[in-house]
Amino acid sequence: MESILNNRPALAAEVNKVAEVAGYLWQKGWAERNGGNITVNITEYVDDAIKAMPAISEVKQIGTVLPHLKGCYFYCKGTQKRMRDLARWPMENGSVIRILDDCASYVIIADHPVMPTSELPSHLSVHNYLIAKGSPYKASLHTHPIELVAMTHTKKFLEKDVATNLLWSMIPETKAFCPRGLGIIPYTLPGSVELADATIHELDDYDVVMWEKHGVFAVDVDIMSAFDQVDVLNKSALIYIAAKNMGFEPDGMSQEQMKEMTVAFNLPK
Repeated sequence: MESILNNRPALAAEVNKVAEVAGYLWQKGWAERNGGNITVNITEYVDDAIKAMPAISEVKQIGTVLPHLKGCYFYCKGTQKRMRDLARWPMENGSVIRILDDCASYVIIADHPVMPTSELPSHLSVHNYLIAKGSPYKASLHTHPIELVAMTHTKKFLEKDVATNLLWSMIPETKAFCPRGLGIIPYTLPGSVELADATIHELDDYDVVMWEKHGVFAVDVDIMSAFDQVDVLNKSALIYIAAKNMGFEPDGMSQEQMKEMTVAFNLPK
C-alpha cells in the first residue's frame, strides 16, 4: 500500500516532526504506556489527489459541531497507541482524517484505519477555536511531564500565575521561550466536555495549560514548538526541585529582572 507521505516532502516533514517528538516524550518518561495525544492540522499540505482519496473507514461522529473545521485534514495519534511505537512507525500508529461537510463527522483516509485518540473531540474543539480566532497554531500536544504534574499536588501552585511566576524566575529562557506562562485548570474528569471547555477558555491567555494531577495541553505553530514550550517549563520545574532537594528555597529572578527581560526581548506583558 502506498503511503500518503510518498512524494509529498512537506507533509512527510510534518509527520516526521510528530514522530521525533513522540520519541522525546517516551525518552523523558512523559508518555507511559499509551499516554498522551498529538493532533496536527495538515490542511495546508493537502493536494487534489489527497482530496480525491476515498475513505477507508465508516463515517465517525465527532460528538459536536465544529463549523471552522469544514474540509480540514488532521494527522492524529491513534487510540491505545504508544508514543514509542509512533516514533518508529507514525503511519501505523496514527492516521489522517478528513472532516466532512457537516462539520460533525469525519472519515479516515490514510494510511490505515487507525482510530484517532479517544480525546479527539477535545483536540478538534481546540483546533476549531484556533481557526476561529485566526491563530497560526496548527499543533496540539497532551503529555504528562513528571515534575510539572508533581507541582500540582499542592494547593499553592494552583493559584493563578503562581506557578508561572515561579517557573519564569528559575532561568531567563523560560520567560523568553514561554512568554505567556502556564495556565492552571483544577482537576476535571479526563476526556470530558468540561475539561475541553476549560482548556479552550484558558487558551485565551496561555499557550500551555496544566491539568491538575494529570498533564499539560500545549498548542503552537507546529508540534516541535509545542513540545519546546513544555520542555522549557519542565526544565524550570526541575531546577526548582533540584534546589529544594539541596535544602534551600531558590531565590529566583526578581520581578525587576523579569521586567527587564520583557522589555529587552519585546515579550508580551
